[in-house]
Amino acid sequence: MSITAIILVILSAFLHAEWNLLSKRQHPTAAFFLIASLAGSFLLAPSLFLYGNMLVQNIPTRIWAHLFASGFFLALYYICLAGAYRAGDMSVAYPLARSSPVIVVTIVTLILGRGDQVSTLCVVGIALVVGGCFLIPLQRVSDLHLKMYVNPTCGLALLAAIGTAGYSIVDDEALRYLRTCALIGNTQTALAYACLEALSASTWLFVFVMLRRSGRSSLSQLLRAKKRYAVLAGFAIYFAYVLVLISLAFVNNVSYVVGFRQLSVPLGAILGIVVLKEAHYAPKIAGIIVMFVGLILVAVG
Repeated sequence: MSITAIILVILSAFLHAEWNLLSKRQHPTAAFFLIASLAGSFLLAPSLFLYGNMLVQNIPTRIWAHLFASGFFLALYYICLAGAYRAGDMSVAYPLARSSPVIVVTIVTLILGRGDQVSTLCVVGIALVVGGCFLIPLQRVSDLHLKMYVNPTCGLALLAAIGTAGYSIVDDEALRYLRTCALIGNTQTALAYACLEALSASTWLFVFVMLRRSGRSSLSQLLRAKKRYAVLAGFAIYFAYVLVLISLAFVNNVSYVVGFRQLSVPLGAILGIVVLKEAHYAPKIAGIIVMFVGLILVAVG
């Protein structure tokens, strides 16, 4: 893995943690992420103008169905992440939402009959991620009890993780197909697809926001006073993604990129503890470290 790739992926991890910090400080709602998603689609719009015409004209109906589903899961992720941040600490919600998808993706991989893709090292890593999930919400190890996990922060963070796993699986299937078509380059395909996905998620978020009085009120308030924070978050979300795509050109094994991206897990937790002054109990710190090690094992396994 080249120095260029390492720098790009580390910068992407920092951006991912930073936009979550920015979002948390704004007590985000679905309306916040609607504006962010629209801003992200605007950022990626040049790729759609440059490459999207050929892509849009040639992709089959099933890929549009993938985009429809992926947008739903991405919107679910945003809605639940916003709820988790309103309900509790970033240093709890962020690691859970960021790490738990590997568990869901692995289960789905096994269900789809791809067990040969799951190595022993990967299984060990997943076990560590699960263990970290159990430790993070605790103040003391002796507090280990079901009631410690039955709360809005943990529940919504895990739902956000399901959203992440959902769009990750759908996107993987769609991009695998598009790459075999060789309509345009892989990076160009991913950028144009990401723009379409952002528009799909924005549509789902718009429906969710407009169907609720509180959602419409929140959107109106954001547009009047705090839209710049949502726009900034949206730019950071998708610029971080673009950096990851660029880094792929400088590596021989994509697992190294996946592994380095997990740096955002401890970074996000540290930002919550240091910047937001959230509690830093020993089990939380231990859980974050265990989870981080587990994610690295999953990536390289």
